[in-house]
Amino acid sequence: MREFECLLAKTVGAKYAVAVANGTAALHLAALALELKPGDEVITTPISFLATSNAALYVGAKPVFVDIDPETQCIDTHLIEKKISSRTKAIFVTDFGGHAADLEIIHCIAKKHGLKVLEDAAHALGASYGSCKVGACRHSDMAIFSFHPVKHITTGEGGAITTNDRAFYERLSELRTHGVTRDPQKLLDKNVGPWYYEMQHLGFNYRLTDLQAAMGSAQLKKLSQFVARRRQIARNYCAAFKDLSVSTPVEKPSYKHVYHLFVMRLHKELASKRKDIFIELQRRGLGVQVHYIPIPSQPYYRALGYNSKDCPNAVAYYDSAISLPMFPKLTDEEIKFTSRTVKEVILSYASSPANKLSPKTRSRRS
Repeated sequence: MREFECLLAKTVGAKYAVAVANGTAALHLAALALELKPGDEVITTPISFLATSNAALYVGAKPVFVDIDPETQCIDTHLIEKKISSRTKAIFVTDFGGHAADLEIIHCIAKKHGLKVLEDAAHALGASYGSCKVGACRHSDMAIFSFHPVKHITTGEGGAITTNDRAFYERLSELRTHGVTRDPQKLLDKNVGPWYYEMQHLGFNYRLTDLQAAMGSAQLKKLSQFVARRRQIARNYCAAFKDLSVSTPVEKPSYKHVYHLFVMRLHKELASKRKDIFIELQRRGLGVQVHYIPIPSQPYYRALGYNSKDCPNAVAYYDSAISLPMFPKLTDEEIKFTSRTVKEVILSYASSPANKLSPKTRSRRS
């Protein structure tokens, strides 16, 4: 496992990497390492996988949602300071879809208010902004990755935290193994034999197996080709859809997008028919999805008093989003099929005045 951790740290440009059982475990351990506690608040984004904000709940802290930038779907840095209170202790940022958030600005905000920054980079292994690689932690205290089978590399299931802080590294390493240390310098009882260990924190069995780590090392060596293929697929999609009533992912200048997701957003005149379009794409054989439902609108979060009314950009995004197939093993023929099918379906719904009827309904009435 140590070999994989060293290779990962070198790949992203961080001093340390701690491999764990999955991305959620990485988020949980990072929240513990930050010593968040009940009553603390964490600024975060409503458009991410549930685990990002759940990590704050796991340690008793309160997620505070800040709306997204409608261009990148990452957290809107212009709105962060409005949500900071005396209880705010950290900012949890998501590099949505493979595009890094505005981490330099977020770092400046955090430094001004004495906050820590945790970067959820589960979508963004291989991404960069300016001269900085995602995961290098130049503008964050820790970054987490996921190695689920749909991510840029996989260990079957797994995750990791990178950091440049030795204290965080040591605490994370202990917490993933039941809170146990064997370090002679840390042991409270110094006069015991070499077998001795101490549990000094309440930790967890969040270790990655050596077999998974070996897979991860092999996968990391292929990361550049995986990313190159995803970027090629994205270019093909963007070219195919440029004349449709849809928006495709943005890649800001000096940023490198690695396209964990390719989210197509329907323009206003089509957004109301998103469900019908989605079903028709599925009917024609496309494995489409929606990433993600705004977290504050989930039943568990609603029961805690949350809703999405303060995040109108997140709601508008969700109402118009459809994720298209995106993985390196897509063949050229599959890309052409996806592009052709999307164009046919979108154009069929965009046709006026029949755009209020689904293709299936129009067929029945003809």
